[in-house]
Amino acid sequence: MKKTLKVLMMLGCFPMMLSAKEYKKSESLSLDKGWEFAQVGRNEWLPATVPGTVHQDLISHNKLPNPFYGMNEQKVQWVENEDWVYKTTFNVTDEQLSRDAALLILEGLDTYADIYLNGSLLERTDNMFVGYTLPVKEVLRKGENHLQILFHSPVKQTLPQWETNGFDYPADNDHSDKRVSIYSRKAPYSYGWDWGIRLVTSGIWRPVTLTFYDVARIDDYYVRQASVTKDLAKVENRLTVNSVSATPQKAEVTVAYSYKEGEKVTEQKEVTLQPGTNHILLPIEIRQPHLWMPNGWGEPALYDFEAVIKVDGKVIASQKERIGLRTIKVVKEKDDQGESFYFVVNGEPMFAKGANFIPDDALLPNITEERYRQLFKDVKDANMNMIRVWGGGIYEDDAFYQAADENGILVWQDFIFACTTYPSDPAFMKRVEAEAEYNIKRLRNHASLAMWCGNNEIYEGMRYWGWDKKYTDPGIMEGMKQGYDKLFRELLPRKVAELDPDRFYMHGSPYEANWGRPESWKIADSHNWGIWYGQKPFESLDTEIPRFMSEFGFQAFPEMKTIATFASPEDYALESEVMNAHQKATIGNFLIKKTMGLYYKVPEDFDQLVYMGLVLQGVGVRQGLEAHRRNRPYCMGTLYWQLNDSWPVVSWSSIDYYGNWKALHYQAKRAFAPVLVDAVKEGEDLNIYVMSDKLEADKEVTLLLRVMDFNGKVLTKKSIKGEVPANASTLYYKEPYAGMTTSPQNTFLLMTLKNKKGEVLSEEIYYFNHAKDQELPKTEIRYKVKPMDGKYEVTLSARQLARDVFIEIPVQGARFTDNFFDLLPGQTKKVIITSDKLKKNEKVDITIKQLSDTN
Repeated sequence: MKKTLKVLMMLGCFPMMLSAKEYKKSESLSLDKGWEFAQVGRNEWLPATVPGTVHQDLISHNKLPNPFYGMNEQKVQWVENEDWVYKTTFNVTDEQLSRDAALLILEGLDTYADIYLNGSLLERTDNMFVGYTLPVKEVLRKGENHLQILFHSPVKQTLPQWETNGFDYPADNDHSDKRVSIYSRKAPYSYGWDWGIRLVTSGIWRPVTLTFYDVARIDDYYVRQASVTKDLAKVENRLTVNSVSATPQKAEVTVAYSYKEGEKVTEQKEVTLQPGTNHILLPIEIRQPHLWMPNGWGEPALYDFEAVIKVDGKVIASQKERIGLRTIKVVKEKDDQGESFYFVVNGEPMFAKGANFIPDDALLPNITEERYRQLFKDVKDANMNMIRVWGGGIYEDDAFYQAADENGILVWQDFIFACTTYPSDPAFMKRVEAEAEYNIKRLRNHASLAMWCGNNEIYEGMRYWGWDKKYTDPGIMEGMKQGYDKLFRELLPRKVAELDPDRFYMHGSPYEANWGRPESWKIADSHNWGIWYGQKPFESLDTEIPRFMSEFGFQAFPEMKTIATFASPEDYALESEVMNAHQKATIGNFLIKKTMGLYYKVPEDFDQLVYMGLVLQGVGVRQGLEAHRRNRPYCMGTLYWQLNDSWPVVSWSSIDYYGNWKALHYQAKRAFAPVLVDAVKEGEDLNIYVMSDKLEADKEVTLLLRVMDFNGKVLTKKSIKGEVPANASTLYYKEPYAGMTTSPQNTFLLMTLKNKKGEVLSEEIYYFNHAKDQELPKTEIRYKVKPMDGKYEVTLSARQLARDVFIEIPVQGARFTDNFFDLLPGQTKKVIITSDKLKKNEKVDITIKQLSDTN
């Protein structure tokens, strides 16, 4: 009795320490462990990996062959027609059950799933692109709890829609005779593409967590940048807080921000949380903000923001965000040349340099945060400042956008629609609206997010691809056009305006252009497939100049070490069954060889043909990149197709599936250099342009021009003094082309641009003849290797010109400081190769190729 009285007295003495209930911060438990899976109808349970897919689990248990190898794609298609079930158990304590609320958070289910917990059907899902947050406090039990998720076949689930629709949608990339992909809100590329394997997956593809909390939680934290200048940033901290209390609760809301390791600045606000949803606004001002800058322009400065909610002095909820303060504006205005399209960042017009991004794996949970970080390092190292997340894939993981923020890479974000019309019935529109809301809210705080685009190539397809000829009933096409307007001109722009009002939205890409209509180059963004499907020469890129190039490209095989991962030596032939299985473009191998013949001597040996194809792709696409950059400000961006691969395949990528840079990535790095000197024959003159993306001019520069033969002898030389304007392209010098050399078959022009300190700003070579018409010497390339743990230093030299030098090692994903370069006569060049697989005492074979080897 005395002890009880003593405790009560202590409580009375410290009223601020304890209230009727001891509130606690939210607690989240990962439910990614302990899963099993089975095919429905078979009681054969096996351990499962979550996040993961059915395909990955079957492969790990040797129930499915490697789908990437040989002809195995055909052997794994049965999986998509079956239903699968995943189950796990987890324990809950009395203390956890005593919390005010519990949520089961499933960040990604692919796609049609029934979620059961302890005998209760929680949800039936039908969208891969949204997360599900389900209240489960009333369903949980003390001790063991049983969670089961039944995945329905995405093909069979949508088959009734296909059977009752009455016509096929023009989804030509759906590699099936029953094209059901358009009915599902699921990654379109998983049904096949002209670079993609068909792997129609199911599974728990993003994490699962169980969260317990008291009083309230932060459902959304939006850091809206009301206005940003170099002097002042006005930021609105907008919190959506869900209170589960039955009565109003007094709370303290604090927002703190800091830059790097600097002092935290805080703002506080007393609020009363009403039961249900609460919207809280807490504005702040940041003077002399560190602005987030794109790659090449400065530091991508990021602030750490945190919102904290306290009740009775106890933290009950918090959320952190990394925020880059900047302005991004898209200028799309009619002018005397058509209609412009360009990005203005922090008040400066930016020439966009980059590529299109597809999902980095056919099996999405294979993609780790480290893979994203390496990818963005590759993007940054290639002097890019933008990538486009293409509409046939997915809304990428948070780690993708975080890496973009940290590396100063702007993201053009498509909504996930591509290359076909889609339904627009009420049920479909409801799914899309939920998807748009979820992903806009999830991504809008990212500094890198530059714009939203409704879709890829659907408007162009409806107008120019002959889809109308597929249907005898003209009402079908008319219905598709009306559906397009509902989706891309009404629903999606409305959601962007409501949830992310400061960002630009465009209905589709290309906005207007079709590469068969020259007048369309004058309007906004363009896709140019003339050098591929049009089978035009690369020179067409010099004259078909758009206002902004958002797609163009040319294919190449990956290098031999990647081919060896999916083929045997007996398959090493251009038209072998296995090579054709890894070439999804209808005219692919034929066109590679045809175009190669325009510029190079076509080798018969497969190994040499692969090497030559890599060279061809790099040089050809680079011609377009330089043409677009040269023609600024009429043209203000170039994003080639495509950056990466989702499996080992012949494709338009510049980085293969295993992370190896193809020649194209090295050529893009050169074409996107901060300062570039570039020569092109225009009419009767050789015009030499200098392009600079620097924000300061180089006032005193010297351009040294030397015509040299392949042995290194200087035949003529001259120097031209001038200046390089900031953030511009300028015609620096020109002279009549005739007479520059009397022997174009064995001479070249070396252009070296130096600043007043003598530092080389740019050095490039111009060849007077195509390689097939040159008398290239079969020079010996001498090299020395200095092996170290984690890296090799390779020093090369040659007495005569060695074109397109390719250093090969049998290590996947090794990085080279340079490759596919021209080694000048008498030049010594050092290349650093890095990989954690390289060891000082373990010899790795090095092979060196040059262009004259293929003659």
